[in-house]
Amino acid sequence: MALLGASLILDDAMLQMILIGTAVVILLSLLVLRFRTARIADGSAVEIDLVKALSDREKTEQILTDSSGTILFVNAAAQAHSKASDEFVADFAKRRAVDGEGLVTRLLDVAAEVGHGQETVPQRDGSLVVTVSRMPSGSVHWAFEIQHQTAEAPQSGAPRLPMLTVGRSGTILFMNPAARTLLGERKKTLADVFGDRSGSPNEATMVMTAGGEQQCLVAEFEATAGRREIYLLPTEVPVVREGAVLFDELPVALLKLDREGKVLMANRTARGLLDDQLTEETLLDDLLEGLGRSIVDWLAEAASGRGGHHSEFLRLKSDKKEAFVQVSLNRVVEGDTSSLIAVLSDATELKSLEAQFVQSQKMQAIGQLAGGVAHDFNNLLTAISGHCDLLLLRHDQGDPDFADLIQINQNANRAAALVGQLLAFSRKQNLRPEIVDLRNSLADLTHLLNRLVGEKVTLSLSNDPVLPAIRADKRQLEQVLMNLVVNARDAMPNGGEIRVVTEGLDLVEPLERDRVVVPVGKYVSISVTDEGTGIAPDKLQKVFEPFFTTKKTGEGTGLGLSTAYGIVKQTGGYIFVDSEVGVGTRFSLMFPAYLGDEDAAPVEQAPAKAKEASVSHSGVVMLVEDEAPVRSFATRALKMRGFTVLEAGSGEEAIELLETERPNVDVFVTDVIMPGVDGPTWVRQAREVYPDVPVIFVSGYAEDSFSDDQARITNSSFLPKPFSLGDLTEAVQSKIKTG
Repeated sequence: MALLGASLILDDAMLQMILIGTAVVILLSLLVLRFRTARIADGSAVEIDLVKALSDREKTEQILTDSSGTILFVNAAAQAHSKASDEFVADFAKRRAVDGEGLVTRLLDVAAEVGHGQETVPQRDGSLVVTVSRMPSGSVHWAFEIQHQTAEAPQSGAPRLPMLTVGRSGTILFMNPAARTLLGERKKTLADVFGDRSGSPNEATMVMTAGGEQQCLVAEFEATAGRREIYLLPTEVPVVREGAVLFDELPVALLKLDREGKVLMANRTARGLLDDQLTEETLLDDLLEGLGRSIVDWLAEAASGRGGHHSEFLRLKSDKKEAFVQVSLNRVVEGDTSSLIAVLSDATELKSLEAQFVQSQKMQAIGQLAGGVAHDFNNLLTAISGHCDLLLLRHDQGDPDFADLIQINQNANRAAALVGQLLAFSRKQNLRPEIVDLRNSLADLTHLLNRLVGEKVTLSLSNDPVLPAIRADKRQLEQVLMNLVVNARDAMPNGGEIRVVTEGLDLVEPLERDRVVVPVGKYVSISVTDEGTGIAPDKLQKVFEPFFTTKKTGEGTGLGLSTAYGIVKQTGGYIFVDSEVGVGTRFSLMFPAYLGDEDAAPVEQAPAKAKEASVSHSGVVMLVEDEAPVRSFATRALKMRGFTVLEAGSGEEAIELLETERPNVDVFVTDVIMPGVDGPTWVRQAREVYPDVPVIFVSGYAEDSFSDDQARITNSSFLPKPFSLGDLTEAVQSKIKTG
């Protein structure tokens, strides 16, 4: 009834389709039943007709063979890949799979024993599924179906392990998709995969993958016709064989040496560390140097047990790179002989940091020395030039001694300039920053530079038309450029061109160079380039060290570049050098661009120019100076100008004088660095009783060395040593007027 009810609601077309389908099913069932029950002599011919009728229009490649594999029928889809000469199914299978012959043999055996079988063969873009079925008459039905693999839906039947099929000569015949993904490209030979280890890739070894060398477990299986199938399993774990980790896979660089230092074994990490320089006859001293004594003696001591276990830092003998290796030796006794296991570690970065630290310590020590020497020299020069000024007051130009006094004065000034260079190197000289337009400054300086370079050398200047201003001490900046141009001139004895180029830079990301990181921001660059002899690479990193020079004795002090370095650094800039021997050298300076939001006014300084006119002044000056010659000159100079001077040789003496005599004082003039109580300390105590008295600090050190103390003392100024008679009297008179 249910079927009747259903048929009532179906239309005529649907009913006709159902009836036709039912008839086809009944017809096929009758054919199969007849096929199963019939045992006639021409059964194979009947099967051929049946297979032809059922498969000729199928897209799947189908073949019917006898039990030995001789082809009886090929459908239309299979004919596209078959040839007229194909007698056996193996001939067809060879063109469809790498190991087609072996595939056919295996499936024929399966069909004979089980009746049905299937194998999946990897292809370039998917897999080939071969299905075999034994027919009732003993013939065999073959179906070859391509299953394409896509990135969205990988075939579950495809093997996931990377697999290679290799011929007798090591040529790679086939790579499955997993192998192509691992190796990154189609490899032609085993040497492309395993390198020099291609002869025995039968255990854990390194493989050249798309991402570099990677350790893989390797499994190898014999196939037909001399072919091999090699499977790869990437792994990071050191491989263990019989409870021991393989020597070659240890992540520590190891060498096995005999007593003479011959390298017997080296694991993979050691070979990489030593740039693969190892051969069968390599000795340790062929690879490393820098022990300070014979490496053979060191090895002999270690092999005899007398060398201890302390490590040594050695330099790698390599033209490719500069590298250091830390080596520890361990004695191993094997029967009657002893050998050594050398444990190596890369110490290049450690030695680089050590060199930087030593250099920093050395430069700091030299800087402290320069500052101390400058302080003492400035005191001496103050006394020399000061007393020379006093003598000049009593001698006019017609006096026979006047020329000698002028010579003393000029050489004292030259000595003061040399001391200024020492302070510049130690970055402790006094800067008077101002807003500097480099285009105007360089245009004014070019006339002087042209005279310096001479006739053989030409000087060219190229300015950025929209160059920003910078904030710097103009006088010191000119000194830097003069030093660089003079060095460039000396590097071109046969003449050439010096190019000075300025440009604005806008760093959008930090610039890392020469162990320095230049922050993001706007900068002004000045480059000085010559066509001279260049600087050798081993000397390039030493050019900014004080007293280092490549010039002959008497031609240079070695302070020019160190002075430039100190001035640039104290200004807040950067200096770099590039050089190539025989081509030339370029010094590049980078200064932060002035953006207009800084205070351009320099710190209050005492007037630099002296007024030598004999002008009488009045006022009481308390002079505190521990150096007797300087105190003597200063006292005489002030008294000659009409000031009353109260002298003290120390801070303690000054405090005692103020407490006992309570004098009226108009200005304090005091040295900064003194034994016992220093200048800022005694001034702060005196300000409790004399709160409004102005102060002039004098020192052979730079103002920066005590700028914080000075900032806390109001109404104070700084007068650097060496100072002249006019400098001192003008500074005092200025303070008395404003105080």
